[in-house]
Amino acid sequence: MQLTTLLRDSRALATLAVPLILTQLAQVALTTTDTVMMGMLGTADLAAGGLAIVLFNQLRTMGVGLVTSVGNQIAAASARAESAQDTGPGTARDESDDEGREIVRASLAVATLAGIAGAVLMLLIGQTLTLLGQEADVVARVQTMLLALAPGLVPCLWFQAIRQFTVGMRRPQALLQITIASVAVNAGINWVLIHGTWGLPKLGLPGVGVATTLVYLLSFLALYLSAKKDAVLAPLLSLNIAKADRATARRLVRLGIPIAATYGSEAGFFSVTALMAGSFGSAALAAHTAVNQLVYIVFQVAVGLSHAASINVSRELALGRTEAALRIKNTALACAGAVMVVVGIGYITLPDLVLSPFFDTSSARDAQAVSIATHLLLVIMVLQFFDCAQNIGVGLLRGLDDTKSGFRITLVGYWAIGLPAAWLLGYAAGLHTLGIWLGLLTGLAATAILLLRRYSASLRAKFTAQQAAPTA
Repeated sequence: MQLTTLLRDSRALATLAVPLILTQLAQVALTTTDTVMMGMLGTADLAAGGLAIVLFNQLRTMGVGLVTSVGNQIAAASARAESAQDTGPGTARDESDDEGREIVRASLAVATLAGIAGAVLMLLIGQTLTLLGQEADVVARVQTMLLALAPGLVPCLWFQAIRQFTVGMRRPQALLQITIASVAVNAGINWVLIHGTWGLPKLGLPGVGVATTLVYLLSFLALYLSAKKDAVLAPLLSLNIAKADRATARRLVRLGIPIAATYGSEAGFFSVTALMAGSFGSAALAAHTAVNQLVYIVFQVAVGLSHAASINVSRELALGRTEAALRIKNTALACAGAVMVVVGIGYITLPDLVLSPFFDTSSARDAQAVSIATHLLLVIMVLQFFDCAQNIGVGLLRGLDDTKSGFRITLVGYWAIGLPAAWLLGYAAGLHTLGIWLGLLTGLAATAILLLRRYSASLRAKFTAQQAAPTA
C-alpha cells in the first residue's frame, strides 16, 4: 500500500473511529464513577455492588452483541440507497430507505426482548448466589442492587440499537457529547440518591443502581431526540416496533448470537486467567488486576477501530468495491500499531507513573505487586497489539456478515490455544503470573492471525468472483 493511499484511508477511517474511541473511553469513566461512589459507602457495599455490576455487565455485553450487526446492515442499506440516488428519486431509492427503517424497527424489537429476558435472568441469578457460596449479607445487598439495575437493561439496549444505527449511517458525532454528559449526570444522580439530598430518600447502594437505570433512559432519549433532529437520520428512524418485520429481526438475531457468544467467550477467557493469577497470592492478583485494567482501557481504541473498519467494509462491499475493502484491514492495523507503539513507549519509560493509579510505588507494602506488574508491562506492550488486531479481525468479518467464523476462531484461539498455554507457562514452566500473561499473548496472537487470514481469504474469493463474472 502506497503511503499516500494509506494516509488517505487512515483519515477516512479516523473520521468514524475517533468519536467511537472517545465514546468508549467515556463509558469506562461512567463505570469507574459507579465504583468510586460505591467505595465511599464501605467495603461491604463495594463488594456487593461490584458483584452486581459484574452480573449486569455480563448480560449487557451479551445483549449488545445481539444488536451490534445493526450498524453493518444499515451501512450496506445506506450505500445501496446512495447508489440508487444516482438514478433519481425512484423506486430503488424508496426501497433502500424502507430497508433502513425495517432494520431500525427490528433492532429495537430485538433490543426490547433481549432487555426483558436479561432483566429476568439477572434477578433469577441473584436468587442463586447463596448456593454459589456467597455470604448472606452480601447476597441481600446484591439482590437490592440488581432490582434497581434490571429495569435499566431495556433502555441500555435501546440506546445501543440507535447507536449502531447512527454509526452505520456514519453520523455518530452526538454519541460522544451524550456519553460525556452522562458521566456528569450519573455522578450527580448517584450522589443525590445515595445520600438523600434535596429531600429525596437516602437509598444507599441501591441508589447507584437507580441512577444507572435513569442515566441509560436519559441517554437513550437524548440520542433519539438528536437523531430526530438530523435531516439524514430522521426519515429512517422508526420506533414502531409493533410493525417490526420478523424476517429482519430473525436475520439480526442470527448474526447477533455469534457476536454475543464471542463477547461472552472473551470475557470468560480473561475471568479464568484472573482466577489463575489469584492462585499465586494477593500480590500477583493485584498486579494482574492493575495490568488488566490498563489493557482494558487501551482496548477501547481497538473497539472504536473495529467498529469503524467493520462499517466501512459493509459499505464498500455494498458499493462493489472489494479491493477497497481489502485495504481497510491494512489501514486499521496500521492505525492500531501507531497507537500501540506510543502507549508501549510509555510503559517502558514511565512504569511507575503508569502504575501509580493502582499502587503506592514507593511503599514497601506494594513493592512485590509493583515488581510483578512492571514485568507484566513488557508483556502487554506486545500483547495489546494482538488484542487490538483480533478485535479488528472480528469486526472485519462482521463487515462480511460472517459472524460465525469469528466465533469459531475465537473459541480456538482463546480456549484451545491461549488457556493451555497460560497453564503450561504459568504452572508447568513455573513462570507464575508472567507465564499466564505470556499464555494470554499466545492465544490473542493466534486468534488475530486466524481471523485476519480468514478475512483476506474471503475477500480474495469475492474479488476473484467479481473479476470472473463479466466473462461468465
